[in-house]
Amino acid sequence: MIKEDRIDLNKRFIQAFKLLEDRGAIVKNDRGGKGVGDVADSVLGNKAYGHIIRAFLNPDSKRVIDYGQASSFCRAFDINEAWLLHGIGNPFGFDAPGDALAGERMTSGGGGNILFTNVRAFAGATLGSEGSEDSTYFSIPGVAGTGLVAFQIEGNSMDPVIRNQDIVVCKSIENLNDVRDNEIYAVRSNGNVWVKYIQKIMNNRGRTVRIKMISANYFDNDPFEEDVNETTRLYKVVRKISNV
Repeated sequence: MIKEDRIDLNKRFIQAFKLLEDRGAIVKNDRGGKGVGDVADSVLGNKAYGHIIRAFLNPDSKRVIDYGQASSFCRAFDINEAWLLHGIGNPFGFDAPGDALAGERMTSGGGGNILFTNVRAFAGATLGSEGSEDSTYFSIPGVAGTGLVAFQIEGNSMDPVIRNQDIVVCKSIENLNDVRDNEIYAVRSNGNVWVKYIQKIMNNRGRTVRIKMISANYFDNDPFEEDVNETTRLYKVVRKISNV
C-alpha cells in the first residue's frame, strides 16, 4: 500500500508539472528538448521512460514518484525542493513576508506603532518597559495596527528567506487556533526565540501540545519540536526589512 506522504508528494509533482507546462518549460508532445521523454531523462535517467512519467501524472495510477526522483526533478526544473518534498513554501521559491526595502521611509518617535527591540529583551519579555534602553517605537508605510514588535535576526537558519541582520516585524497572536501551519512565526518560549516555519502538533483532543519548527536553510538545520507551555508566545512575521 502506498504511504500517504508519497501520495501527497506525487500530487505536488503533478501540480509542479502543470505549472511548468503553463510556463512553457514543458511541452508534453515536444521533440525539441521539452517533452515528456526529456523529463524522464532528467528524473529517471532515460528518455525511454516517458511512460513512467505519464503514470506519475495519472491520479488513478498506482505508480507514484519517489523522493530521489522528486529531488532530481527539482534540480532539473528549478522547483523549490522544500515545497515538493515537504510541502513548505511555494513551488518556485519560499513564501516570504513582504519586504520593506532599504531606503523606504522609516519614522521613529513616540507616534510609532512598531516596538523595536533586541532579541535579548524580546526573549526576556521586558518589552516596552519604561525607561528601557533596549526598545523604541517606529513606523513604516503599509504596516498598521497594534501588537507589532520588531527585532534583528541573528544567524542564517532562515536563509535565503530571511537573512542574518534582517529585521523582522511580527504581530502578536492571541490564540493558537489562529496559527497557520507552514507559515513563518517568531516563537518565544522559556527565554528562547526562534523564527521558523512552524507546524502545530496536537493531542487526541485537538489541543496544540508541541510546535515543530522548520528552517528555510533545512540542509544545515534539522527540524525540531518544542513543547507548548505557559511561557509560549507566537508572533506572525508580517514584514522583513533588508539591507540592499
